[in-house]
Amino acid sequence: MAPGTPDTASGEDSLARWLSSRRDTDLTVLLRARPDLVVPPPATMTVLAGRARQRASVFRAADDLTTADFGVIEALSRLGATGEDVTRKALVAALRGRLTAGSVDRILDRLREHLLVWGTADSLRLVPTAVDTVPWRVGRVTGARTLDDDEIGRLLTELDDAQRGVLDTLARTSPVGRTRDAAVDTDPDRPVQKLLAAGLLHRIDDETVELPHRVGQILRGEAPFDPDTLTAPPAIEATGTVGDVNATAAGAALELLRHCGDLLTVLGDQPAPALKSGGLGVRELHRLSKSLRRSDEDTALLVEVLAAAGLVGRGVPDPEPPGDHDEFWAPTTSVDSWLASPPAHRWAVLAGAWLASPRRPWLIGQRDQNDKPVAALSEEVTHPTAARDRALLLEVLADHTGDDPARVRAAAAWRRPRWAGRLTADTVTGTIREATTLALVAHGRLSSPGKALLHGGDAEREMADVLPEPVDHILVQADLTVVAPGPLVPDLAARMELVADVESAGAATVYRIGDATVRRALDTGLGADELHALFTRHSRTPVPQSLTYLIDDVARRHGRLRAGIASSFVRADDPALLAEVLAAPVATTLALRAVAPTVAISQAPLAEVLTALRGAGFSPAGEDASGAVLDLRPRGARVVAHRARPRYTGPQPPSEDQLATLVRTLRAGDRAASAPSTASVRGDGSRGGSAATMALLQLAVGKHRSVNIGYVDAQGVATRRIVDPVSVGGGRLDAFDPAADEVRSFVLHRITSVALVD
Repeated sequence: MAPGTPDTASGEDSLARWLSSRRDTDLTVLLRARPDLVVPPPATMTVLAGRARQRASVFRAADDLTTADFGVIEALSRLGATGEDVTRKALVAALRGRLTAGSVDRILDRLREHLLVWGTADSLRLVPTAVDTVPWRVGRVTGARTLDDDEIGRLLTELDDAQRGVLDTLARTSPVGRTRDAAVDTDPDRPVQKLLAAGLLHRIDDETVELPHRVGQILRGEAPFDPDTLTAPPAIEATGTVGDVNATAAGAALELLRHCGDLLTVLGDQPAPALKSGGLGVRELHRLSKSLRRSDEDTALLVEVLAAAGLVGRGVPDPEPPGDHDEFWAPTTSVDSWLASPPAHRWAVLAGAWLASPRRPWLIGQRDQNDKPVAALSEEVTHPTAARDRALLLEVLADHTGDDPARVRAAAAWRRPRWAGRLTADTVTGTIREATTLALVAHGRLSSPGKALLHGGDAEREMADVLPEPVDHILVQADLTVVAPGPLVPDLAARMELVADVESAGAATVYRIGDATVRRALDTGLGADELHALFTRHSRTPVPQSLTYLIDDVARRHGRLRAGIASSFVRADDPALLAEVLAAPVATTLALRAVAPTVAISQAPLAEVLTALRGAGFSPAGEDASGAVLDLRPRGARVVAHRARPRYTGPQPPSEDQLATLVRTLRAGDRAASAPSTASVRGDGSRGGSAATMALLQLAVGKHRSVNIGYVDAQGVATRRIVDPVSVGGGRLDAFDPAADEVRSFVLHRITSVALVD
């Protein structure tokens, strides 16, 4: 075997022996770090060692490694650790000047936990496939002159087509290329020679050149990281206090909830037709944006978040909107309970849905491969790594400010260099913008509720702590505006939404009162006296006469005309008023017919009668059979909230109990595989074999001996295990199984072999 060639068989045996020597707690840690290794549960350490070396599993484990981790893997590879033992001393010497000895030890512990490195300080070994996971070429040219990003950018703009073509080819394929122009005596005007002279290529030999790692990254648009820099980028000190960050986040959360509530109202009043592809059309998105007085970009994010939270869905709403569309986007039946929840809970639902969403809302509006704008709620927005990328960037914001997206991008790439290709500038800026709108980030920093949400804490309680306390008073102004100096208590907020429109929102909300808003409150059954009492009781400023006159004037005209159900009826205390209605064109539209001087009836529904009369300039009020005013405000369309299909997010770490059972199973499997025996009997179903099996098992019961049995379960899976027989009879063996830590029953005819264990 050639020097440095990995010996797969001996390497696997070496890894299995090392695993067997580990403590149970150590095995628990590595099985938690590599959950894919335990599905299905491995029977022995040899099986576990084989899985740990498989390419797909190694690449999955390497996704969580940092640039420093890969630097150690590269150094081990150069020292030959894939085929022979390497000492810690040699490794530390190879990394001197790039990592301290303490850092090397911490990284080795981390790599051992991920089963990419095994062995002691005097005999370190590296899983061969781990070398392939390094996100740069192991064995690259080192020591050559390096260019900074500005130099590279300037030089790239000065290249001709031939030179740029060489670089683009190497960036798309392999960084190492073969050429006849790499020799020293080649014509200096050749493209390769010009690139070598500029430092955009490195020479390996007379026929081989290499594209520098950073040049390739810039050509591919990847996030920057330097393979030679194995220390993390320094954190950027915060400029604001935690209180400032949380206060701003609280204001953003209230804005988010207000805009989401408005959007749900708009969609409830007029559901948006769904595209044939399932998304939301550009025209419909623009309509929603205009209603909210927000940009299309902001509205697209709100729609995506509400859909992710299950508050907006696609289907046939009830009531069904007019038009020939098959499906619509509308609020779901879950909306009403969400709207009735406390603000902190409503925020946690939205922010949690965004954090876990496998979608990238910032893509909406960009051009796709067919040069068409990407639609909101379309499949084009889905990306399988969106949630992982989002969590990484938020982790980085705990140490770096989002005010400098380039620094955030570089820090994220250092932490996860294998993700550099997807950490584009748009990804970073778009994610920070979304996190700021969702109140997870403020002033470029992660807020306390954001940290709790990211790390599995009580985000709802954290948000409740930073939200301003609801107030129970308002300030009525002479110009018929009302200022709420903070979030209002629920009952007062509901009354203000009836009697006034929001004119501006923020730390304080400004409402505007007018004829239409007062009439809206009266339509719900509130009387003029109740409105006067509302402002008198809750206003910290004197109620202006202009507001008192407005309420009295609207109330005087409101309800003089009454409409009920006949299908509908219209009645008035003043016969002259009813005569005026019957003489108006609206009477013909509604087919009104007088049945008394003060009563007329119509076959039109009550809601239609009220709408038509109001459109004609009258001020009718709906009433029930007792004459009480009815609140006929539309509740909005709703679609059924379908239960979301569970999304596969990769192998999940087993529980502590499962891990303990797995470790016991591995130990028992190793004992069964290596245990010597005094006798061996095949239980093949024959008369002699069955009798011998029974005799040996009964002997084990009487002598309290352990046995090594071969067993085939109901699914046809063959295993070997060491058990302690308790009783034999009725076609079953009851035995204590150390792997399961319990007494189990085994069907005798499924036992393929039995051997006493010394």
